[in-house]
Amino acid sequence: MSNNITDNGNGSGNGTENIVSLNGMYKDYFLDYASYVILERAVPGINDGLKPVQRRILHAMKEMDDGRFHKVANVIGQTMQYHPHGDAAIGDALVNMGQKDLLIDCQGNWGDVRTGDSAAASRYIEARLTKFALEVAFNKQTTDWQLSYDGRKNEPVSLPMKFPLLLAHGAEGIAVGLSTRILPHNFIELIKASIKLLEGKKVKIYPDFLTGGSIDVSDYNGGKRGGRVKVRAKIEKIDKSTLAVTELPYGTTTTSLIDSIIKANDKGKIKIKRVSDNTAKDVEVLIDLPPGESPDVAIDALYAFTNCEVSISPNACVIIDDKPHFLTVEEILKTSTENTKELLRQELLIKQAELEEKWHMASLEKIFIENRIYREIEECESFEEVIETIDRELRKYVRTPSDEKQAKDQRLPLKREITEEDIIKLTEIKIKRISKYNSFKADELIAKLEEELKQVQHDLDHLIDFAVAYFNRLLEKYGKGKERRTQITTFEQIERAEVVANNAKLYVNLKEGFIGYGLKKDDFVADCSDIDDIIIFREDGKFLVTKIAEKVFVGKNIIHVDVWKKGDDRTTYNMMYVDAKSGRTMAKRFHVKAITRDREYDLTKGAKGSRALYFSANPNGEAEVVNIQLSQGSSARIKIFDFDFGELAIKGRASQGNIVTKYPVKKVTLLEVGKSTLGALKVWMDEVSGKLNTEERGKYLGEYDTGDHLLTIYKNGSYEVAEMDMNRRFEAKDLMYIGKFKPDVTISAVYYDGNKKWTLVKRFNIETSTINQNFPFITDHRSSRLLFVSVRPDTLIEYIDKNSSGEQKSEELKLDEFIDVKGWKALGNKLSEHKITKIKEIKEENQVETEEEKSSPPQKDTLSAGDTIEFDLNPKDKDKGQGKLFE
Repeated sequence: MSNNITDNGNGSGNGTENIVSLNGMYKDYFLDYASYVILERAVPGINDGLKPVQRRILHAMKEMDDGRFHKVANVIGQTMQYHPHGDAAIGDALVNMGQKDLLIDCQGNWGDVRTGDSAAASRYIEARLTKFALEVAFNKQTTDWQLSYDGRKNEPVSLPMKFPLLLAHGAEGIAVGLSTRILPHNFIELIKASIKLLEGKKVKIYPDFLTGGSIDVSDYNGGKRGGRVKVRAKIEKIDKSTLAVTELPYGTTTTSLIDSIIKANDKGKIKIKRVSDNTAKDVEVLIDLPPGESPDVAIDALYAFTNCEVSISPNACVIIDDKPHFLTVEEILKTSTENTKELLRQELLIKQAELEEKWHMASLEKIFIENRIYREIEECESFEEVIETIDRELRKYVRTPSDEKQAKDQRLPLKREITEEDIIKLTEIKIKRISKYNSFKADELIAKLEEELKQVQHDLDHLIDFAVAYFNRLLEKYGKGKERRTQITTFEQIERAEVVANNAKLYVNLKEGFIGYGLKKDDFVADCSDIDDIIIFREDGKFLVTKIAEKVFVGKNIIHVDVWKKGDDRTTYNMMYVDAKSGRTMAKRFHVKAITRDREYDLTKGAKGSRALYFSANPNGEAEVVNIQLSQGSSARIKIFDFDFGELAIKGRASQGNIVTKYPVKKVTLLEVGKSTLGALKVWMDEVSGKLNTEERGKYLGEYDTGDHLLTIYKNGSYEVAEMDMNRRFEAKDLMYIGKFKPDVTISAVYYDGNKKWTLVKRFNIETSTINQNFPFITDHRSSRLLFVSVRPDTLIEYIDKNSSGEQKSEELKLDEFIDVKGWKALGNKLSEHKITKIKEIKEENQVETEEEKSSPPQKDTLSAGDTIEFDLNPKDKDKGQGKLFE
């Protein structure tokens, strides 16, 4: 390709040559285009927080504003006078602004951001500016103007926005070479933060979304590049086989959410039976689980493998002085707040000038009429002489800033010079007005103007207080219904390997040394997932960890194979091996917490020919007792003896172990399985997430050893004895009690019976033996409510009894003296024929402490002594009476 074009000017190629160089042209064109897209299309301005198309839409709507709705098609047409990029871009931007429910009142089908449904055609929907938009976004006197693209109209350079709209709306845009993504923030929090900035305080603000959900802002970084937030849907358990998504993550629709769930199910990451979208006024995506699937694990799996959790990377880029800048949201808010304060100052100055002008003309008019200056112009022969006469006569009564002050000067001082225009206005006063002139009313008007001028000057002198009052007015006037919808919390890291559905089966060929999910003719080991790691121990005393595959060779003579979890400090391996070099039999106990995948590790001393004699894997650190039989030809006096692995300390996998015997061993057999040597596991429940943990987060539940169970008592009047499953998730708001189950525990309960309309007391022991099943112990009437529950053997309560006449009386009751222990299905004894409105437990000085109270530091329990529970027991309202806990 040639770098030059040769032409003689007439297209013939002959004659004088005109050479136009192309060197650098592409570079200039690219920069010009990139700058145009950045400034005119994709990135919002810092002053009003709007992109050009949004600014032009709002300006066109203000020009059209008459208080009534306008067809969106008409709004688009009006906007095209200012925006040169077609009706589709304008329509999309208008719908996007309308869906944010702040600046535009919408009428008709504007679509739904929750479902992804698009708006109806522009000819069917209508719009107008909100009262909020009219108050904060427009003022012709403080607006800078420029010509539109065709030079026919004036359009604003930026709107005089007296509110941090950019942070309330958020913004997304992709330009050439850069992009911007500013997340929306809460209306009320932005106003309160602006007030704090005006008061000189530091602020932190975090995103809030119309779709609700929850957000982890640990890495938000002020919305700047490099930051990240995690957003989750709100998932509720309807029952043991049904989940409901009731709030969506930002940027996700019900359609995309369902697609991601189906995709994860098809890949085997999660297991679901059916998913259906029942969204109407509120979001409701129902997920039916197959039989046997844990809803708690399913919730974690949904967060791990679907759009129920999304990660968003903000990138706050804005235009300042025609250049892109990367700022934090706090810096954007500070700039917006200062801009609002400056606009308020300008408005006050404009108002001051207008009041001064009114005062000036009112004063001149008063002097002109009261002193009958109009009579002095009767003999004037020209208009110029009239002007001169009036000017001369006025100066007898007023003093302008240019006049020298005379001794004992009684003239009225004016704030500016008298102009010819002022005098012309005086000549235009009609005789009828002069004849009916009321001097008293004129003095009142001037006094009122002077009072208003004093107030304006006071506001200018105290501009910060004036700006704070302005923001408070906005908050009071428009803040209702704009409370935070997205809950700020901290998300637990979900290990994908722990929650992934078992979509594969692990098989092993022990003799030939193969493992994998494709060996269906060989021995079955366990259900697993396609992302699991597998640990293999061999008879030669070596082990390795490898990724599961269809078929993998891991070495012959396998003695143990299982799914391996990284960081597992509970599973303990007990091993006995013979050292080929010394002939001694060694025993060791160890964990495998971390490894390099596909690398072999030697558990013996390393001598060739060493081999394992005994091996066991214990998920909770159990230590067994084995019987050792020595060979008959050995010189040992005692040839049969027992060995207890519990006497060995758990050490690293590289330790050589302890000597068991120096004689040859013929056989090792298991005698009995012992208890865990790691000690009982201390467990807490996070009252926010409802998950069990060992990191001391939330409510302490006690110490749990092998075979221990949980006791949970629910507000619906049922109890459950459950296995200790660390993957279990509870809804703290549904619990009255959760703790360690003891077979001899006595439950004391106070409840309202909807059938008899009585308040009853019952005490009972757990007589059922079924695990992981709810058993209701109060009547099933819809108005029946569990009011109080305790597992203390000596519970003292104070309650307020309200009789039919409405009188209240406070009484104390010791539950173990009031009623004996009866069957769990018994109704109990009547406490009152009236409604019990308040119950609280009184802790006595010598009261027996529970195990949890003895071994846990002081903390807030789900229900503890000194707390009060208040109930509304109206049987007509079946949704009330769930109980409110307060101090």
